[in-house]
Amino acid sequence: MASPALLMRVVASAYSVAEKAATIVRNVMAAGDLGIVEKTGANDLQTKADRLVQMSICASLARKFPKATIIGEEELPNNEVNEELLEEGHCEEILKKACPPQFTGIKEEELVIWVDPLDGTKEYTEGLLDHVTVLIGIAYGGKAIAGVINQPYYNYEAGPDAVLGRTIWGVLGIGAFGFQLTEAPAGKHIIITTRSHSSSLVNDCISALNPDSVIRVGGAGNKIIQLIEGKASAYVFASPGCKKWDTCAPEAILHAVGGKITDIHGNSFQYNKEVKHMNSAGVLATLRNYDYYASRIPNTVKQSLVP
Repeated sequence: MASPALLMRVVASAYSVAEKAATIVRNVMAAGDLGIVEKTGANDLQTKADRLVQMSICASLARKFPKATIIGEEELPNNEVNEELLEEGHCEEILKKACPPQFTGIKEEELVIWVDPLDGTKEYTEGLLDHVTVLIGIAYGGKAIAGVINQPYYNYEAGPDAVLGRTIWGVLGIGAFGFQLTEAPAGKHIIITTRSHSSSLVNDCISALNPDSVIRVGGAGNKIIQLIEGKASAYVFASPGCKKWDTCAPEAILHAVGGKITDIHGNSFQYNKEVKHMNSAGVLATLRNYDYYASRIPNTVKQSLVP
């Protein structure tokens, strides 16, 4: 049998690396010292978990795929990484899947891997643990083509017998796995948006969509999970603030199941290594009925957000 294509090996490794990351996230919380540092303010935090997880993910993937470009959220010194943080394993199930033909010829140096070691840091520090995700997005030719989202605390309120944590993964042309794909209730307009980065523009945009209800939660990864599990119909965030490492993995998984994510103007995101990190013109994402929401974004909102 031919050896698995590079992309499938990267995704299979990212799966195991994300599971290791989840263990680090839980261990830091259990130890009780989060080591919180404010980066640009009280809503932009970094913890010991952010730092250790990024070291673990980036060093583990760089060891296996040294020619790939890996871009992580946290600016960390290039110190030698403790061997205990490294993950050598991979998910066998993923390697059994055939790589889509359009991706079989990818070279390692053509891949850009976007890493958010702990998406929803503020919520993590406040004990809203189900908001927290670990995001590893894989891009080629400027497009998000594969992604892994780990929820370290999935099921954390489901009782002592529940399995804690889960890993969702997806590849364009194969699909997405690790969850039950569900559409939001027909005819209901449930908007999911930011919990801690709200503004009058964010709220004006949501009001214009005339939603039946609004859910405010932390983490971009968490919001996309709510879309693919049918708990929300659209993720609307009319503000700068989201970065490429927040959207790359979720975009790949959403697109793998037929959803759509763009900025507020309808432009798709670019993920080549030279691109600016900020998604300046906000986020609009849906599993279904994208055009319904896109057509109702007010021009005043669009004019306020420059791509």
